[in-house]
Amino acid sequence: MKTLKLFLLILTFGLTTISCSKEKAPKLKTVEVMIEGMTCEQGCARLIRSKVAKEVGVQYAAVSFKAKKGVFTYDASKTSKENIIKKINSIADGSLYKVVSQKELDTIYTKNQSFKKAPPVD
Repeated sequence: MKTLKLFLLILTFGLTTISCSKEKAPKLKTVEVMIEGMTCEQGCARLIRSKVAKEVGVQYAAVSFKAKKGVFTYDASKTSKENIIKKINSIADGSLYKVVSQKELDTIYTKNQSFKKAPPVD
């Protein structure tokens, strides 16, 4: 009986280890976008950041009114830079903001970094 319990315990541990190791690690990428249409210092940048940050796969979102740009880190297995751009362009039925350029960055930003230290948006 003890041998059976030990066997079941080892089997459970082994299956748990195998199933956990199959989870994909996030494939993080960062995109910087230039945004036209921001007219107010507080509301516009905050609205764009808030909307994009709620998208599945977005790990980090920062927007600067002054620089007219946003920096977003995302899990490429869950979303894409095209989806982020579509989200920005669709805010307020597409009548307010437009992404006019974009480029990928080598740096990966996380939620643990402060806005002032992390992205080069200012």
